[in-house]
Amino acid sequence: MVYDMLIGPFVEFAFMKRALVGAFALALGAAPIGVFLMLRRLSLTGDAMAHAILPGAGVGYLVAGLSLPAMTIGGLVAGITVAVLAGLVARYTALKEDASLAAFYLLSLALGVMLVSLRGSNVDLLHVLFGTVLALDDATLLLLAGISSVTLLTLAAIYRPLVLECVDSGFLRSVSRAGTPIHLMFLALVVLNLVGGFHALGTLLAVGVMMLPAAGARLWTQDITRLLVVSVLAALVSGYAGLLFSYHVGVPAGPAIILSAGGFYLVSLLIGSEGGILRRLLPVRHLEA
Repeated sequence: MVYDMLIGPFVEFAFMKRALVGAFALALGAAPIGVFLMLRRLSLTGDAMAHAILPGAGVGYLVAGLSLPAMTIGGLVAGITVAVLAGLVARYTALKEDASLAAFYLLSLALGVMLVSLRGSNVDLLHVLFGTVLALDDATLLLLAGISSVTLLTLAAIYRPLVLECVDSGFLRSVSRAGTPIHLMFLALVVLNLVGGFHALGTLLAVGVMMLPAAGARLWTQDITRLLVVSVLAALVSGYAGLLFSYHVGVPAGPAIILSAGGFYLVSLLIGSEGGILRRLLPVRHLEA
């Protein structure tokens, strides 16, 4: 009974096994990126960037159909372009970066949907918007694994200056010129992981596996190292639980994964040891607060 519910689907069906590998690869790379986005108060930037890749993916789709290389390259180019343009608008106009990102996000979403609709059917549009985590092929799994590997290696290399920039960017600028390169490298990792998430979960859900585990983990610990570990574990469990829920209940797998991550966030919101609602309501011992 337990085997059939928890293990059997991944042993009996190759598509479930591929989906699990893809979800794990995505979790390993995206969850740490979500932690640093949250620490830098750029959580909504991730959502805007997720939609920014859609026009590039749409152009790739118009040129080569549902081609992995074309849509990946198109998404990368579009994401980086929007990030640069938003930064330039914020620097040389009266608009702040959040306002410029919001504008580009809305334009990108509308343009991307229009481009995909010009050639494809409603099924193709759903594929782009919500992904196909249950239909991952070898090339897509290799792409997700490669993105995770590059992300983890790069974060390990820039960990100290990246943490310092999150804590006190002004101090980093005063003692080093590494602030701008670190920021650009981090934005590149954000775009890279969103492109990978796009292939598995679509543009509308890709940011969910990035931000929800990070937000939930913050309610359990304040230590950055533990925060990274908890967020990755939460993302891994969410991928596993979401796929099982999708298989047994018969609902789409992508939304099920994000709902599982949302469940972790809601539970953390209630009982988290670092700021959970119930924790705040409990009486605190003298001199402990």
